[in-house]
Amino acid sequence: VTPVVARRPQSLKMCGERGNPLKTILQLMCQLLWVEGMVVAMGGVYLLMKYRHYSLFFSQTYILLPAIFTLCGAAFLVLTGFLGTWLSLRDSRCLQGLFVYLLVVIFFLESTASALALVHSRKLDSETAPLSKMFQNYTGSSQDINSRAVDATQQELQCCGVSNYTDWLDTSWFNQTGGKLVPRSCCNATFHSCTGSVEQPWQLYPQGCQVKLEMAFQFILSFIMWCALLGFLTEVRGKHLIT
Repeated sequence: VTPVVARRPQSLKMCGERGNPLKTILQLMCQLLWVEGMVVAMGGVYLLMKYRHYSLFFSQTYILLPAIFTLCGAAFLVLTGFLGTWLSLRDSRCLQGLFVYLLVVIFFLESTASALALVHSRKLDSETAPLSKMFQNYTGSSQDINSRAVDATQQELQCCGVSNYTDWLDTSWFNQTGGKLVPRSCCNATFHSCTGSVEQPWQLYPQGCQVKLEMAFQFILSFIMWCALLGFLTEVRGKHLIT
């Protein structure tokens, strides 16, 4: 009997020594979940801000769906991180089950956000169809919200026209200027004497606004997809530690 009693505390000690590293790894993983949640939230908020700024150029609001699912996933990531930290401090089957359940919810949210981001990244050209119409209806008036949006976009994205400056040649605005000028917002900032004359095209921005606009949203949507992949790897690791 004596040898058995002597071995029992030793075996419990060995189990505790094996559990401590796992708890440390779980705590580190939970901190990673917090960081990932904040990064993912930044991607969702950035997409919302970009859309709000360029909403006039989009035919539908469906591009906001990846941002909505991303923000929901970010909230669950932060919540799961706090729960995992609590779980690392105490043993509870109930908390373990809830932790795994939240990881599954996060997986579905991020998978949906990633799939939606992929879909919208492939049809940005059709979603920005109103861009051409707004350039055609440009008046140059500061009272016209569409004209202000066109000027602001050309200055911020450093672009001119839809595809390039030649798109302005078919607009009523160009005819009103006597067939000589494009809006001064097309002028490259390095040429201070630029008046928008088509006789000096080297002083105008060479790229069109549609390409620049699509590149900006492609970057955000790709960022969301990569964050979803990172989240999937973290969740698999966390589920493995619990189970």
